[in-house]
Amino acid sequence: MERSAGELNTVAEAVQHLAQFDAEVTTSEYIVGGHGACAGCCGSLSLKFLLKVMGEKTIMVIPPQCSGRASSSATISRAQALFPAAAAYAAGIKHGLEAIGDHETQVVSYAGDGGTYDIGLQAISGAAERNDNIIHFCGDNEAYMNTGIQRSSSTPFGAWTNSSPSKPEPKKDMMAIMAAHHIPYAATVSVAYPQDFMRKVRYAKDTPGFRFMRVLASCPTGWRMEPDMGVEIARLAVQSKFDPIFEQFEGERIVVQQPARFVPVRDYIKAQGRFAHLTQEAIEAIQAKVDTDWEKLLARAHCVQTLQY
Repeated sequence: MERSAGELNTVAEAVQHLAQFDAEVTTSEYIVGGHGACAGCCGSLSLKFLLKVMGEKTIMVIPPQCSGRASSSATISRAQALFPAAAAYAAGIKHGLEAIGDHETQVVSYAGDGGTYDIGLQAISGAAERNDNIIHFCGDNEAYMNTGIQRSSSTPFGAWTNSSPSKPEPKKDMMAIMAAHHIPYAATVSVAYPQDFMRKVRYAKDTPGFRFMRVLASCPTGWRMEPDMGVEIARLAVQSKFDPIFEQFEGERIVVQQPARFVPVRDYIKAQGRFAHLTQEAIEAIQAKVDTDWEKLLARAHCVQTLQY
């Protein structure tokens, strides 16, 4: 299928594009072959994009999670944290580095949705309230995939998991929670748009204070889809408005990145077995909610950018 200018996907293309704007993206790789994540895991792909911008002077703090398996092949420094405390570990490491005069090394707490939306929320809120100089990055695969596909508060309405045949509650709005803390920067990113992804990581890297980033980490195992569909599903999530990508500055100013074209939410839902049980009426209800939420986001936005690359 021919790709539009808004759908360049390879890392090489992304790096080449960013070079036009003097963005510092290394050609080095910090995630090497042989990681232990599932085939098609987009959490591992997000780590690849993240570290290409963060570079070798980075310490990553990792609680138990799926992407911890992918990080096992990372060549940067890593620290293992307890499940609820990744942001607290990261804050302590950063304060320690600054105490010995190292203000250059970046510290990233990289957690899943369980370690962000649920078990790790207290530590994240504390670090955000203190404006600790770290980045918290959430690889959100929308369930506790590492322990058997149980629901989390990030699991969307209607999704199947082993502990919720069809989750009746909506997904928790973490970006709204981060906005309430008035942190310098928060952003959602997509592996389907690597240029936008790495641009936002670059901005976060250069911004002092607490920064929050979240990627929808398509999960072939838990989402019941083919391993080679991860990036395409992530693109459909953005194009259907099911997973908007946008930025928040100081919890106030919002900049939305909208796709070059839109598709019905049905296209996204029907591509995943976790939604196979949904009726047409349920899908129409989800479409109505997605449309309403999108209009609310645009109403709050100070700027809307169309993804043209």
